[in-house]
Amino acid sequence: MAPRNQKSRSVAEVRGFSQRGLGTLYLVGTPIGNLEDITLRALRILREADLIACEDTRQTQKLLNHFQIEQQATSYHEHNELTKAPELILLLEEGSQIALVSDAGMPGISDPGYRLVHLCLRHNISVVPVPGPSAVVAVLSASGLPTHAFQFFGFLPARKNQRCKFLERLKNFNGTTIVFESSRRVVDALEDALAVWGDRPTVVAREVTKLHEEFLRGRCSEVLENLRKRPQIPGELTLLFGGEHDEPPDAVHAKPLKERVHELMQEQNLNRMEALKAVAGERHISKSQAYREYES
Repeated sequence: MAPRNQKSRSVAEVRGFSQRGLGTLYLVGTPIGNLEDITLRALRILREADLIACEDTRQTQKLLNHFQIEQQATSYHEHNELTKAPELILLLEEGSQIALVSDAGMPGISDPGYRLVHLCLRHNISVVPVPGPSAVVAVLSASGLPTHAFQFFGFLPARKNQRCKFLERLKNFNGTTIVFESSRRVVDALEDALAVWGDRPTVVAREVTKLHEEFLRGRCSEVLENLRKRPQIPGELTLLFGGEHDEPPDAVHAKPLKERVHELMQEQNLNRMEALKAVAGERHISKSQAYREYES
């Protein structure tokens, strides 16, 4: 495959790769539902690329057809990563410009891409993100849950025992936890979350940016009751859970540290060091820093 012309390698040139004749891997964010949610830059990169590596060529072809993009596409997914990634590296070393896309959102975020990115960096091939929609950020911004600290874990384990153990490891995080879940397992997942974490603030986001977009907000038990009544729960789902403490983070952080430590000692029957550790976690500071502030 012939490399693109000099103009299309401007990013590689700026980063100093063009002298060695290497190409560039572009990680292109694509819509998670609404096709209007694509950037002008993403469209330009897709049109200029020598090759578009797709998680599912049939899915990506719908996007390409919509925007009248006729570049060559090839499949790159979790089942062929081991063999396909080295093939793409060879093309990149020959100077090809390759755009990597997933079915929706940013490549590599719970989608194929990590292995190829890792190999590119090992071979000194430029990797350029072309930001676009992300279900994680989209649902978090509209969830109404705290955004100052959050953790994302992709899909929960499918089996109940593994899922409960996984949730147990996450229960002390005082921020928002985000996971993906299938419509077939969402009720089971919420039941396990309720059992392990208690009745925390919960949001289930369904079909985000699509025609039937829906946000279910409330306590875990309330959201669970709503879903149990439904004969089916179609669509792609993102689950969000509030932190261990219900108090808004701004109100907690506004209190003097010493006052907050004494408050936790009384409310949760903690000793001073345990309360200091909890406050350090709330404020995202080290235990030693919390101790110094307490003693000052």
